[in-house]
Amino acid sequence: MKLIQRIGYYLGGFSIGLIILAFFLSGKKTSCSYGPEARVLKNINTKTIVYSPEIQSEITNKNVDSVFIHHVLKNGSINFSESKTRQEPCGLYIVEGDSDGKNMTIIVENCDSIATITQLKIE
Repeated sequence: MKLIQRIGYYLGGFSIGLIILAFFLSGKKTSCSYGPEARVLKNINTKTIVYSPEIQSEITNKNVDSVFIHHVLKNGSINFSESKTRQEPCGLYIVEGDSDGKNMTIIVENCDSIATITQLKIE
């Protein structure tokens, strides 16, 4: 078998495989969260997010927007050096992010079934 035929068979099989993958994975919420930061953010976002009374009063006074908080929780970065990940019963994570020129630091208490936002700092 010539080299050009081998390349043709390879490309044909590869394209069929891509079509099958696109068919099976279309419409599914698949993600590749392999890094520690991505796994923790995904874990926090899959749980019910509860606000502490202080944060709830900030939201009702319209000092902080809850959409901005969810944006930071989805796209922010975790400061592992200041976080207390092994704390019992719930780990404490510091999530930092920015949007519209504002920097926000959120302290999240990540328990088994809920994630509680305990503190919020806007700079």
